[in-house]
Amino acid sequence: MVVITVVSAVGLMADDRVLAGAAIWFKPFKFAVSFVVYALALAWMLTLVTRGRRVGWWAGTVVALSSLGEMVIITGQVIRGKRSHFNHATPFDETLFNLMGITVAVLWTGTLVIAILLLRARIADRAAAWAIRSGVLIALVGAGFGFLMTQPTPGQRAAGNLDTADVIGAHSVGVPDGGSSMPLTGWSTTGGDLRIPHFVGMHALQLLPLFLLALLALAPRFPRLRDPRVRLRLVMVAAGVYAAVVALVAWQALRGRPLIHPDGATLGAAALIVAASAACGYAALRSTAAPQKADPDSASDISDKELMA
Repeated sequence: MVVITVVSAVGLMADDRVLAGAAIWFKPFKFAVSFVVYALALAWMLTLVTRGRRVGWWAGTVVALSSLGEMVIITGQVIRGKRSHFNHATPFDETLFNLMGITVAVLWTGTLVIAILLLRARIADRAAAWAIRSGVLIALVGAGFGFLMTQPTPGQRAAGNLDTADVIGAHSVGVPDGGSSMPLTGWSTTGGDLRIPHFVGMHALQLLPLFLLALLALAPRFPRLRDPRVRLRLVMVAAGVYAAVVALVAWQALRGRPLIHPDGATLGAAALIVAASAACGYAALRSTAAPQKADPDSASDISDKELMA
């Protein structure tokens, strides 16, 4: 994936072709960068599996090979100057898209197996266990939004030519793919975009464990964060807030609303999430017990050091 990232970056600079309203090498670049982060997070999590390590090894291998297969198809279609996603223009293009759908399903299943192993793993630090398990479960939900994109849009169904249509499925909702979009992400600025909950959800895999690492880094300065119970409560709040944000951006996208132009309902729901997160965060930080002093010989401190390492 690192190699494909470099190749795609060169392609962005050297190849001025545009496809579906975006630079043709932009898609493999985004996918490769995302897979780099995704694979590194899963590889680290697999080191925490205590039961079923061999199953975990095979699941990780399946994830790696299926993601590689998807990237080979995406990059190959870029070289041909063709769409990789939703392309039914020719039998060959349709076959490639169907194969890519299979790789995505296999990747999702491999990640599910790893999630089950992590649920069964004995992780000493409860906050770490919650961050890792909730992160991988939310990531599975986020990945699942990709399956919604493969379904015919209402406009495609109304046209009534699904057997002969060149394109079936879309990531935009309420507007055609390839319209006005945000810089860097390419998300639609005129309609809903299912790539947003897909992206936000999948990266819970990295962000929730990183949130815990941030708490551990701040613990020397803030005595209250040295208490494992406080960290656990804060991680639980963060997981709940993250899940609510995924639900919010999915609801917004499915209603055909662009991310940067929220309507009143979206803003109201966002305000509720902010208020709830502030209240729950304050409650999590409140503690009737005195902050615990760091003990280098305690099991919790040892697990913290191991987690930071």
